[in-house]
Amino acid sequence: MISITEFQKIGVGLTGFGVFFILFGVLLYFDSVLLAFGNILFLAGIAVIIGLRRTFTFFFQRPRLKGTSFFLGGILIVLLRWPILGMALEIYGFVALFRGFFPVVFGFLGSIGNIPFLSLLFRKLGESNTNMV
Repeated sequence: MISITEFQKIGVGLTGFGVFFILFGVLLYFDSVLLAFGNILFLAGIAVIIGLRRTFTFFFQRPRLKGTSFFLGGILIVLLRWPILGMALEIYGFVALFRGFFPVVFGFLGSIGNIPFLSLLFRKLGESNTNMV
């Protein structure tokens, strides 16, 4: 089991609140204040979880500079109160930065069906959907 420190738990909380504020800002028709606050919390949380040096080296590696520039440029555009354009740039930058992590995430989500309670739940949901068709 991976042990995480209290400091990293704070980072997970910051990242979670950042994602919450970003989603809430999008739901409220791209409210630029909520989006900016969410972006700042998200970046602060990532920096607290993995450390400042590792965060800097992750974002500023040569192959990731394009994604980093779009992501940070999108944050800057959101801070300048152009939220729709900024979020579009951020999404492109996020996909470019974290492209290598998507197969791992999808593999994990695919294995969730092997968990005993969830597999039973998915089976019940599948049966109820086939009866409706």
